[in-house]
Amino acid sequence: MVDNRYATALVIACVLSILATVYLSVSVGTQHWYQYSSPTVRGEANVSELRSLYEEFMDGEFDEKTYSDTLFRLNGTVGLWWRCVSVPVNAQWSKEPGSKIMRECRSFSLLEQFTPKYKEPGNHNSGEDMVRTYLWRCQFLLPLVSLGLVVLAGLIGFCACLCRSLSPTLGIGVLHLLAGLCTLATVCCYLAGMDLLHRVSMLPDRVDGSLGWSLYLALISSPLHMMAAALLVWAARSHSQNYYRMTAYRVA
Repeated sequence: MVDNRYATALVIACVLSILATVYLSVSVGTQHWYQYSSPTVRGEANVSELRSLYEEFMDGEFDEKTYSDTLFRLNGTVGLWWRCVSVPVNAQWSKEPGSKIMRECRSFSLLEQFTPKYKEPGNHNSGEDMVRTYLWRCQFLLPLVSLGLVVLAGLIGFCACLCRSLSPTLGIGVLHLLAGLCTLATVCCYLAGMDLLHRVSMLPDRVDGSLGWSLYLALISSPLHMMAAALLVWAARSHSQNYYRMTAYRVA
């Protein structure tokens, strides 16, 4: 029989775990990790240049410099799996008040996720930038590891419920702690990678960058997983100590 305190802790931990997993899943699947704000399109030459960038972004081969420049100039957003730009619906590409704006997105393929980054984006002769390359790969792999750990913890917890046992609770708590650390590491890798990108690819004049809500969702999910882990570990340890005390009392 489980004490009410332990049962309450387990229920709260389950709720926190579900919330954290939903937040992380939404974060991974959306593109608003980082967003750029660019000035209004003015002049025919500027319009032609931006239309050329947009066409290359949508139909051209994958190139970090090309898609980065397009994101800078067309109010782009970029996430772990998606990169998007905002373009006017009308053929003249004018951003007059009231004009409609549509968002066009392209996904990063699995091969593109593992494409090396170069010291000078777009220049393959400049040499591979190992730090940026592995930061990008880590920010892609770590959230998948985090979700995998939570799924594994959920399966173990389901089996424990069927067996009416609290024994695996400590292990489930450790899995949640590792998931929270992986999520936190994802955010850190992403921020470090974007900072290094902006050092080698300077933002154009009057273009501002800011963090998006998808990144904040991932940042929120990390402490939620850790709080769930703390509750699970506390319940497991307290129940174990109480069980041994009761056993010793009965023996005595």
